[in-house]
Amino acid sequence: MPTILVTGVAGFIGMSVADALLARGDTVVGIDVLNDYYDPALKQARLARLTQRHGERFTFLRVDFADATALRSALAPHAFDRIIHLGAQAGVRYSIENPEAYGQSNLVGHLNLLEVARARHVAHCVYASSSSVYGGNTTVPFRVEDRVDRPVSLYAATKRANEVMSESYAHLYRLPLTGLRFFTVYGPWGRPDMMMWIFTKAMFEGRPIPVFNDGRMERDFTFIDDIVAGVVAALDNPPPDDGWEKAGGSIAPHRLYNIGNNRSEPLGRVIGLLEAATGRPAVRQNLPIQPGDVVRTAADIDAIARDLGYRPTTSIDVGVPRFVDWYRSFHGI
Repeated sequence: MPTILVTGVAGFIGMSVADALLARGDTVVGIDVLNDYYDPALKQARLARLTQRHGERFTFLRVDFADATALRSALAPHAFDRIIHLGAQAGVRYSIENPEAYGQSNLVGHLNLLEVARARHVAHCVYASSSSVYGGNTTVPFRVEDRVDRPVSLYAATKRANEVMSESYAHLYRLPLTGLRFFTVYGPWGRPDMMMWIFTKAMFEGRPIPVFNDGRMERDFTFIDDIVAGVVAALDNPPPDDGWEKAGGSIAPHRLYNIGNNRSEPLGRVIGLLEAATGRPAVRQNLPIQPGDVVRTAADIDAIARDLGYRPTTSIDVGVPRFVDWYRSFHGI
């Protein structure tokens, strides 16, 4: 069976993708720096879960992929066929506070992974982009053909830079690459800095929830299982080097896809589902919109549906209670 290198393997999406690959019989070499952007104990718990479920078919290496020398040294003993590059410094708002972290992890780090992919002649490298690249676009749903040269946060700018860097490597070296623009991912083992976790935690603790733009926000909430299905489908279908235009416009072996739930949900509806699932009322603290935020996101998934047969199956009516159930269990509530 193939061996896959997964970066950011201690992260929310990274662990979930690695778990799916291991469950189907693949071998995974996972890397992560385990930084303290949020509690490293959660990252350690995710890694422990992978080891408990899959044993020796999962190998973990603690390394900073922004350090090219350390990365090459750590990977030297390990063979792998394909790469799923999910590691990055996440968070729109944190990019305003600590821009240097994004330059290192998201720009230098992405270049280092492209170099690894080139040197190893991997069959395919799938990498994480973000719906944030669409910036302040007002035409929804967002399509991969839309202009994405006006980012409203540094995080978004780094993710667009990843796409442009990848295009150059696909063109110069005929390296098969697929970039995935994720839309508001949530679910079990999620991130503490994201809305679903923040609201759930506050509601269980009886504290107010921060409702930005007075709640006039809409997001294309995508359940983790649907994200994983899209990542794995992309991994298994490298773009051909056939000179034809791909999703996203490239004629090199490089595709860009949106992965979303294909529905934009009002924030108020999600809060209502959280109230029902937690059994607690939400005390709303209305606040102005934050720098770097956009009011509405919605994914046009026609390209990935056409090419890979991708279809999200989990509505927020199902996904939100599943997250709350996991949160209760994880915290012993």
